[in-house]
Amino acid sequence: MKMTGKFDKSFSNACWIIGCKLIKAVLTLVTTMITARYLGVSDFGVINYAAGLVAFVVPIMKLGIDSVLVHQIVEKPDAEGEIVGTSIVLNLISAFLCILGIGAFVCIANRGEEETIIVCVIYSVLLVFQAVEMLQYWFQAKLMSKYSSMAMLFAYIIVAASQILMIVFKVNIYWFALSYSIDYLFISLILLIAYAKKGTQKFKFSFKRAKELFSISKYYIVSSLLVTVFSQTDRIMLKLMIDSEATGIYSAAATCAGMTSFIFAAIIDSMRPVIFQVAKDEDKTLFHKRMTELYSVIIYFSLIQCVVITLLSPIIIKIMYGEEFAASVNALRIVVWFTTFSYLGSVRNVWMLAENKQKYLWIINLSGALGNVILNLILIPIMGVNGAAVASLCTQIFANVIIGYIVRPISFNNKLMVRGLNPKHIVDMVKNIRKK
Repeated sequence: MKMTGKFDKSFSNACWIIGCKLIKAVLTLVTTMITARYLGVSDFGVINYAAGLVAFVVPIMKLGIDSVLVHQIVEKPDAEGEIVGTSIVLNLISAFLCILGIGAFVCIANRGEEETIIVCVIYSVLLVFQAVEMLQYWFQAKLMSKYSSMAMLFAYIIVAASQILMIVFKVNIYWFALSYSIDYLFISLILLIAYAKKGTQKFKFSFKRAKELFSISKYYIVSSLLVTVFSQTDRIMLKLMIDSEATGIYSAAATCAGMTSFIFAAIIDSMRPVIFQVAKDEDKTLFHKRMTELYSVIIYFSLIQCVVITLLSPIIIKIMYGEEFAASVNALRIVVWFTTFSYLGSVRNVWMLAENKQKYLWIINLSGALGNVILNLILIPIMGVNGAAVASLCTQIFANVIIGYIVRPISFNNKLMVRGLNPKHIVDMVKNIRKK
């Protein structure tokens, strides 16, 4: 009965997360369509180059804490104020250091490109507000994503409206770079207000807690960075090896490929607290059942979206970006398939944390990162933008499926993944939901 209640809360939690992210996805698609046409291929490429650099340092800024925060709050509810407070302070310090690092890098790598340097520095300011946004994981752990979702929804609407106004008033690219910081600023402020009303503990900073968090999250710092290497280096390497237009073309394809990612992220995020609780209760049968169900949902839903996007790619690119981005079509047909394997990796990470096997993540992600860089170096000169897409697909398959058969301590996860291929698990989940 207790577990049934948790499942119901998880389902409700998922609905809130999915609903919020659905609206965000629609707003993002609309604003991206408009801004891409307004900025053109080259400036759109510069914005996405800046986004790639910021995404590159986010794992460093977050110190891997985002991967363990929900788990820690579920495990130690009496210390949640100290856990969250310490996490935010650590992230704020690292955010400022990362901004300085980005500034130094672009001044060297993009010497003489004043516009690119300024855009990258302005864009990186959002890291400060992302540090405070870590508070969302408290709401996830408490299965109260309704409140964090409402906060984010408000911010998304404000930012979408501001970007449309920017186009109306024909502002320059710098304002668009700044708008992403405004997004996270609003989210941070509203999350703080929501926590003030719903939270029961005050934020505290503790060196002891910081050391404790770091001892667990340290495996995720390098691991998350390596994940970013094989998810973001494509755009960075295209900019450095070819030009901004190539980055713009690839980014358009990657954006389209990930336009439904909010659904899968929401499903995984909403199930994470329940899975951790089941693992904590040491109910292995139920734990494996929940993991298999999660795999099944992710596999079949992601395959459906891959087929649809592949078939409709010319129409999607034309509607979203116009004829100027026609070169993105072939790249989209390739890169969309890596999303399935990326989602499988996200599910595997949940299993690894629940089973305390996160120390193996660096092996997985190092192989993927090295493979992606090497393949990009080989394929980009030969195939251009499509080469970057092929490199991404190959590395995602290797890092999230094949490596599971090589690293023996995590091989059982692959068994759960294979079990998830049976659609029976989706049918059973639907039946359970209808009964409730």
